[in-house]
Amino acid sequence: MKFDEIQFIKEDLTMKKWTTRELICTGMLAAVAGVLMSFEFSVPMMPPFYKVDFSDVPSMIALFLLGPAPAACVEIVKVLIKLFTVGTNSMYVGEFASLVGIGLFVIPMWLVYKKGGKSKRSALGAMAVSVPVRVAFSCFCNAFITLPMYAAAMELPMDEVIAIVAVVNPAIHDLTGFIVLATIPFNVIKIAANCGVAWLLYERLSRVKIFEKAVV
Repeated sequence: MKFDEIQFIKEDLTMKKWTTRELICTGMLAAVAGVLMSFEFSVPMMPPFYKVDFSDVPSMIALFLLGPAPAACVEIVKVLIKLFTVGTNSMYVGEFASLVGIGLFVIPMWLVYKKGGKSKRSALGAMAVSVPVRVAFSCFCNAFITLPMYAAAMELPMDEVIAIVAVVNPAIHDLTGFIVLATIPFNVIKIAANCGVAWLLYERLSRVKIFEKAVV
């Protein structure tokens, strides 16, 4: 990454003075994201702690219509809302993973979107870039951070956690199998589903009066 690109990300992520309209829009999207994060459902043949929800949709809308800082705020607030209202079903490991991945969610998408002229086409390109970047991060995070944390929280060795996963998918026998047969397909499904819904809503919401002056 070139120096000017680093500077350009730094400037975009700086918490400049927000207008009242931008604060209202960010708050609304964060509240919706928090609610959506609470409505999660399992995917067949996936570990019980892997849940799909559509809470990334408001974050993407915030990114495209407000900028990277509001999008990051939506991501943080939605996790807090979920913890305070519903609690955790993953011993805080899933929520920790969500917070760790905020930068990789926001920065690549914003780079592509802004360099593409903040158009509908560049929004689609940003989503396309987001999928492999976030899936790759999920593989690393699950293998070296969240899965070991989950095993520690359950006070079980890693092999036993893999054995629990193998109950729902007998093809999984080790960590590599877990990553290939669970982490990758799950994240592709979840991220692609969120991108699809955000894509359908993006242009429509950009015409909503409350967002008109907030678009950056």
